[in-house]
Amino acid sequence: MEKLERLLNLAAALLDAERALTADELRDRVGGYPDAKAAFRRSFERDKDDLRAMGLPIRVEPVAGTDPPIDGYRMRRSDYSGTELRLEPDELAALHLATNLVRLDGDDSGLLKLGGRAGDHADEVGRVPFDDALAVLIAAAADRRAVTFTYKETRRTVEPWRLSFSRGHWYLAGWDRTRDDGRLYRVDRISGTVEPGDAAIHEIGSVSDPVDLRGWQLGDGDPLVARVAIDAVQAAHARHLLGDVVEAPDGGVVAELEVRNREAFRSFVLSFLDHAEILEPPELRDSMIEWLESFR
Repeated sequence: MEKLERLLNLAAALLDAERALTADELRDRVGGYPDAKAAFRRSFERDKDDLRAMGLPIRVEPVAGTDPPIDGYRMRRSDYSGTELRLEPDELAALHLATNLVRLDGDDSGLLKLGGRAGDHADEVGRVPFDDALAVLIAAAADRRAVTFTYKETRRTVEPWRLSFSRGHWYLAGWDRTRDDGRLYRVDRISGTVEPGDAAIHEIGSVSDPVDLRGWQLGDGDPLVARVAIDAVQAAHARHLLGDVVEAPDGGVVAELEVRNREAFRSFVLSFLDHAEILEPPELRDSMIEWLESFR
């Protein structure tokens, strides 16, 4: 269990508690702690410190019916009452965690006012890049307005559908008026400023989520269907990576891949060394040969 998940579970357990819970009871409810008692106590104390550093008010109270008294822990929902957005206590607690553990590059003071706490805070488990271009894209997607920007030295006018964060990068899915088709862009590869434009015309469509795509599918180019033969030596590895392949009589396999990113496709083929061959289309095969010959 990742630390973020454990902290979320601990915050939820403390909020749901009708009475103060002992450390052992919380260990059973939360999960993800070491089995050894000393290691558990160290992890539990660090987690409590992290939650308190985020501004989550953990109360220490004696557990009823224990003699000698045993310390118990809980968070009272009344401590979260009166917020302007009328967030539920567990929602506000989750917002505290998100704004303290994952930091947006740039000015995130607005989020801190909602859910975080300035100054000392727990160790961050991640940073999410954020800049002016992304802010314009988010606003345009919310307002259903087109944007214009330069991508790979070409001016594009795009109606944003969705922004998603995957593998350390932001991706924009939308309708490209220049290409007259749905496209996926990596936001950090946009050059210069993003300019808001007129109202969107096309209905929101669907583009695969980047987390579900392979490297050769992550691109804005027109798709090509490539057929790659992989010999018997690497066939098992290909089956493991790709799943859906066609078995060849010699024990090898043939894979069909939709390619939008040629560089990533080339890297994939090269990972099999001399055990893979591009069968078609000719332009991808010729491009690979030309690239290899450039090193002679």
